[in-house]
Amino acid sequence: MLSTAEYAIVVQCEIVKQRCSGFLCEHAFTHRIDCFAEYAGNEDLRFLPISCGGCCGRATLRKLQHAVKLLKQKENISTDQIVVHLASCVAFESHHGPECPHKEYLSKIVSEKVGLRLVYGTRLSPRTEARRKSGLYPSR
Repeated sequence: MLSTAEYAIVVQCEIVKQRCSGFLCEHAFTHRIDCFAEYAGNEDLRFLPISCGGCCGRATLRKLQHAVKLLKQKENISTDQIVVHLASCVAFESHHGPECPHKEYLSKIVSEKVGLRLVYGTRLSPRTEARRKSGLYPSR
């Protein structure tokens, strides 16, 4: 169950991060809205944003393995207490661009190679959601 997670790691697109501070993802997390709504009431949940490292996202494996190792050593947090969100800029088409062409590869890294729970999305832009509803972007 996601509401029992102790740590949320958000994988953001390296290219999008060149212009995006990640504030809106963090804001959605802090206020437990959009793709973080299931964590409402879990005030102890912590947030760690990382970038994918650039296409094809292979650095994500090393970064997640490093985080898992340190979380176990320093905080005694196990893999079943960690959830990974692929940021909306990776998971869904938006004004930033199409969904990441390496989304399935990143998903495999998270769930199969590192063994962590995976959620698609972070912040949901009202404008992008309206464009999805109108058919301009594919549904989530």
